[in-house]
Amino acid sequence: MSKIVNPFSHRLGIIRDWRARWFAVPKKIKDSLRPDILIREYLEKRLRGLYVAYVLIERRQNFLRLIINTSRPGAVIGRSGEGMTKLKSDLLKFMRRQNIMPTGEFKIDVVEVPQPETNAAIASYMIAEGLEKRLHFRRVIKQMMDKIIANRNVKGARIGVYGRLDGAEIARSEEIKKGSIPLQTFRADVDFARERAHLPYGDIGIKVWIYKGEVFNK
Repeated sequence: MSKIVNPFSHRLGIIRDWRARWFAVPKKIKDSLRPDILIREYLEKRLRGLYVAYVLIERRQNFLRLIINTSRPGAVIGRSGEGMTKLKSDLLKFMRRQNIMPTGEFKIDVVEVPQPETNAAIASYMIAEGLEKRLHFRRVIKQMMDKIIANRNVKGARIGVYGRLDGAEIARSEEIKKGSIPLQTFRADVDFARERAHLPYGDIGIKVWIYKGEVFNK
């Protein structure tokens, strides 16, 4: 247990479920795995800045569905659904170029994420956004920590930034922590995310852990 493990994968099958649901697995897993990876990478670049928490992929025979979880569904859908229509057409063009076109029905749904500050992926992007605006890193992570802890269902949080902070010549790390984060407790609901802030003097890595209490079977 001394190795560093991603808190999400550490709890798969216990309190977490996979973010890819395949109801009809083909004989060759790579026929579904490669398209899933390429679709996620494309959506990660395309939807950057729209506060996307994660993308859930559902596959059945002759059916593919993408569920985009975001705190700003209106920005993804656009006026009268124009944004969604363009996203779907661009994604189909990308899939055609990569030779991973779905064989049957293809759908994209958007789901709103309540309380975005309690989602590690959205919180980490908010920090990256503040750093890219050239705000002081201590001020950014302290303000984000206050927003996270202000939620009742959050029991603890930890934020770390790593790299050439404030443009220093030597890279260093800075962390802030409030409450408890039991990383080795399987039933502990710990949300984790990584993000990068792209700055003129190099990227700054960001890690966010958010602990929301323990999950027990009913």
